[in-house]
This record gives sequence, structure tokens and C-alpha cells, in this order.
Amino acid sequence: MRHQPNRLIAYGCLALSMSLTGSYVALSKPLVAALPVFLLAWMRFGIAAIAMLPWLRKPADEAPLTPQTRRLLFLESFVGNFLFSICMLYGVSMTSAVSAGVILAGIPAVIALMSWLFLGERISRRMWAAACCAVLGLVVLALARADFFAARSAAHTPTPPTAWLGNLLVFGAVVCEGGYAVIGKKLTGTLGPKRISSLINLWGFVLMTPFGLAMALQFEFAAVGPGIWVLLVFYALAASMGTVWLWMTGTRHLPAAQGGIFTVMLPISAALVGVLALGETMTGLQLLAFAIALFGVFLTWNHR
Repeated sequence: MRHQPNRLIAYGCLALSMSLTGSYVALSKPLVAALPVFLLAWMRFGIAAIAMLPWLRKPADEAPLTPQTRRLLFLESFVGNFLFSICMLYGVSMTSAVSAGVILAGIPAVIALMSWLFLGERISRRMWAAACCAVLGLVVLALARADFFAARSAAHTPTPPTAWLGNLLVFGAVVCEGGYAVIGKKLTGTLGPKRISSLINLWGFVLMTPFGLAMALQFEFAAVGPGIWVLLVFYALAASMGTVWLWMTGTRHLPAAQGGIFTVMLPISAALVGVLALGETMTGLQLLAFAIALFGVFLTWNHR
């Protein structure tokens, strides 16, 4: 059966959105090494707010914002921008991009579960199986980390004590992403993608300002190299502008659970960037965990 053109466009937008997200998740490692997390997040929202100023203008055919829509916009930004940024940036700074990619593979199942709970979308036995695969992937990943640290200990090499916390924070980001997808689906029924993107980014800037400003007052900006500033601009435009607009454009044509399938591009691109650009390696157990998680994603493809 042939898909309608707008559905195919939606597929492309969602896939590209998650590919960009995965790339900046991995590339955020050098950013968090050079900049405090709250300062990084604040500057991200600030740069994007300037770029999206034309998007803030209310279209002539758009209805006035209702109190419910205003609450959803705040919640979308609080969960999808504020909490997601904190969990993701701190989490990636404490673990590897490959490990983060495996954990992020659980996003489709989390989105499906939250769509069932909050949007009333039907969930099949295949989706329950996908959720089990996501959990199993996390268990295998934990075993992989245990083996890795045991090997380092045997070689009398200091082991990072925060890797477990980093993985836990990345999983928190997965839950935030699920909430972001569900709330975003409700918002696309009343607002356009550009308007949603600009408004939730503005809320993110407001929420981060007290923390970011406090960091900025005591930070030595001259010590940051030009390459980091270029990467920061890419991160800001990709994270707050490009990926959000692409996601909101695509999800308005699909059920939230089906749209969540395309988050598979996030862990794939994060892991690939970690291996190809950051010089990380993928162990056998990590590869197995990744395969299990992606098999769970495959199970969601024909979700009805």
C-alpha cells in the first residue's frame, strides 16, 4: 500500500530530527568539558531565541492562546527543554556516547507507553515486547559497564565512579523525551511547528536564566577556544530550532506512538558519532545491548 505524500514527508522530518538530535547528543561531550552545564544550556536557548525571533509572531489564522495551551507550552519546555537538557548534558558528561546511545534506544517504547497512558492510543502486544527489549538492553548495558570497570580495576586503572549516575540521568532524559513527544502531539492540534518551537525555546531560556547567569558571572570565557564556540552555535540551532521544528512538523500527521518509532535514529547517530568522531569503541556486550534495543524498535514498526 502506498503512503500519502504528507505521511512520507512526516517520516522524513521525524527521521532527520532524531538524526540531528543524536549527533548533538554525542558532540555535546566536548561542550560539557569546556562549559558548565547550566551556562551551556542558557547560551543554547539564548542563541536559538535570537534566531527564532521571526517565528514568535502570531499567524493571522491562529486562535488566541488558551490557558490550557499556555500550560502545555510551559510543561513542554520544562520537561523537554529544561529537565531534558540537565539530564542529557550531565548524563553524557559522566558516561560514553555509545552507552548513551544504547539507553536512548528505549525512547520508542517509552513514547508508546506514555501515548497509551495519556493520549489513549491503543498499544499492542508487540509494543509491550518492545518495552521489554528496551529494559533488557539496559540490563545488558549494565553488565557491559560492570565488565569494563572490572577489567580496568584488574589493570590497576582508576575507574570513573559516576558512570552509573550518567546512565541513570540519560534514562531520565529518555522519560523527558517521552513526555515531550506526548505533549507536543497535543500542541500540534492548535499551533504551528514554528510557533511551538519558538515559544517553548523562549520558556527554556527563561527557566535557565537564573542558573546560567550565575555561572556566566564567574566563568572565564577567554579560555574557550574558537572551535567550541562554532560547535555551540551548531548545538543551539540544531537542538532548539532544527530538531524541534522537524519533529513538530512530522508528528502532526502521525500518532505519537508511531512517530516515536523514528527516535531509533537518535541512538544510532549518537553511537556512530561517538565511534567515528570521538574515537570511542563499542564492546561486544554494548553491541549486543544495542542490537536488543533496536530489535525492540523493529517490533514497534507495525504497531497498530
